[in-house]
Amino acid sequence: MRLEQCEVAAIKAVATDVFGSDVIVRLFGSRARDDLKGGDIDLHFEVNEGQQDVRHAAAFRWRLYDAIDEQKMDLVFAVRGRKERPIDRIAREEGVIL
Repeated sequence: MRLEQCEVAAIKAVATDVFGSDVIVRLFGSRARDDLKGGDIDLHFEVNEGQQDVRHAAAFRWRLYDAIDEQKMDLVFAVRGRKERPIDRIAREEGVIL
């Protein structure tokens, strides 16, 4: 995993503040692999209904930017109880829970 410990701690703390203590956050994509270089931060969130909206996503981004500076991030939301999509399966199988 190619994130600093302070970045992981910040992501977990901000995610809990914004989405609640039952949020599950996974890092997936190139940053989850030590053998690759570069890439944006791809984060997959398992959240409750109503937390996948733009307001929650914006709150997460702004709070995280305050903690670790602005970086390119892709946020993907899986709502508990909904059918799993291919991107959710990839994140679950290849991602790293933070």
